[in-house]
Amino acid sequence: MKKGVPISAGVVVAKAYCVDEVMGLREPQYLDAAALSAEINRFDMAIAAAAELDAIVARVSQQVGEEEAAIFRSHRLLLRDPTLITKVKSAILERLVDARTALHELLDEYAALFEKIHDEYIRERMADIHDVVGRIMAQLALQVTGCCLEANESVIIVAHEVLPSQALAFHRLKVVGIATETGGSTGHAAILARSLGIPAVSGLRGILQEVATGDVLALDGREGHLYINPGPEVESAFRKLQREYVDTRDRLIENRHLDAVAPDGVGVELLANVNSAADAALAVSAGAVGVGLFRTEYLFLAHPTIPDEEEQLAAYRAVIEAAPNRCVTIRTLDLGGDKHVPYFGNEREANPFMGWRSIRLSSAYPEFFQTQLRAILRAGLFGNVQLLFPMISTLEEVRRVKRLVAATRDALTRQGVRFADVPLGIMLEVPAAAFCIEALLPEVDFVSIGSNDLIQYMMAADRDNPRVAHLCEPFSPAIMKLLRHVIRACGRSDKPVTLCGEMAGRPRCFLPLFGMGLRRFSMSPGFVPTLKEMARSTSVPLAGRIARRVLSLRTSRQIRDFLSRQARRICPNVALLDTRK
Repeated sequence: MKKGVPISAGVVVAKAYCVDEVMGLREPQYLDAAALSAEINRFDMAIAAAAELDAIVARVSQQVGEEEAAIFRSHRLLLRDPTLITKVKSAILERLVDARTALHELLDEYAALFEKIHDEYIRERMADIHDVVGRIMAQLALQVTGCCLEANESVIIVAHEVLPSQALAFHRLKVVGIATETGGSTGHAAILARSLGIPAVSGLRGILQEVATGDVLALDGREGHLYINPGPEVESAFRKLQREYVDTRDRLIENRHLDAVAPDGVGVELLANVNSAADAALAVSAGAVGVGLFRTEYLFLAHPTIPDEEEQLAAYRAVIEAAPNRCVTIRTLDLGGDKHVPYFGNEREANPFMGWRSIRLSSAYPEFFQTQLRAILRAGLFGNVQLLFPMISTLEEVRRVKRLVAATRDALTRQGVRFADVPLGIMLEVPAAAFCIEALLPEVDFVSIGSNDLIQYMMAADRDNPRVAHLCEPFSPAIMKLLRHVIRACGRSDKPVTLCGEMAGRPRCFLPLFGMGLRRFSMSPGFVPTLKEMARSTSVPLAGRIARRVLSLRTSRQIRDFLSRQARRICPNVALLDTRK
């Protein structure tokens, strides 16, 4: 048994599917002579697929700039470089290794050469070689089907880390669990797992050295435990827990037609966080009353080029038409940090989460940003749409993006293009903005709290770094006090406020936030039935007493233990659906 960090509740037993990091190290793979011809063909196919960059070059040049487009022109030349291709093929044929091993050897060779070069500009071109080789490896990975698995067999993904770009390929597999070496409870592996409603454990150091594809795993996302090839008794016990988990979850889904109303008649809006129209449809089946956060960046991460205005409009319209009551809050691009698209360049930042990302990136490319604004404003004709700007830090930023929206509206009006006058809101993720919320509220129509980033910035701890991820928990006294400040300020200004982070989907966190006056929660669709059960079981006076007690406690552990006891007392049947931490 290995102990990790519980990040998505539930219990599951299934076979492992090990996902290599695109650039990660691994043992060399040797082939039989009879397999060499097929491996060469596989490499040729990967090169051909990776080299299809013409559309990217054209669109990046048009919407972002010639300098950024030049990156892809150089990548296209590298992918057609006969020296690179010959070196890889020679390694396959002469050393009887597979294409991935040959590519790793090629990287090692180039890295050694570049280390001897004193010119900084030329040395930085090694990043381009990494990107090109990574593009080839990604194409090779898409050709793999999993040799030890049956068709359509349920699998537990085992990986060093799950990045958004990697997760896009999971639709080929029937994923029922995730186990990763790194990442915290609010990292993207956690968010992905909870949005899919599947159990997950992170912080399992060395797991890729201990697990092979096809091994049987028993994963407990409540406690953070992973059993590798368990004996029959342990496997039987876990399968029983798995059935109990599924039965409890299915029973709660039956409340989807009930209103989220407390016993004393106070209503709560339970909304969904979505990445796609399929997620929005899932939100309907879970009983959500709308979409509180549509993350548009996943449209860009999944697209082979930059989606143009009409493609974006079609995607936004599809989400709106699939959403509960056609109510959708659309967030503009939140790229950067660990979510990258190549057309913004490959510059490496020392601290990307605090760097050139999100609204800062959008403001640097106004034409690119205005294409998205045009599509969102036009999509507002198809439902009740709100426009949300992420990672706002200052009043000046709010006014700057409002001017961009005004200019976009003027351009659409001049062109005779119909659009909707949608409300504008900001996402509170930066403590500076949260502390100065009173200065920002007159400029906006609503506020959304992004607790994932707010917590990591407040605690100065990377939520995906296992050494400090324990600091990024919602039970911090500082976080509770800051949230009370924001909720009260929004109440005084009569501006709607929604909690959109993963904190919103945790039953224990609902209790004090409801007591502080929060009435709008947006979460992964799978958590809506659980939170509805909690809302229907908690009166306002009881929640108020819990909130006051929480605000008097001095440590995260005291708050967590107190809320765990209260949640079990108020709503015992949700305990199986929540992590223990």
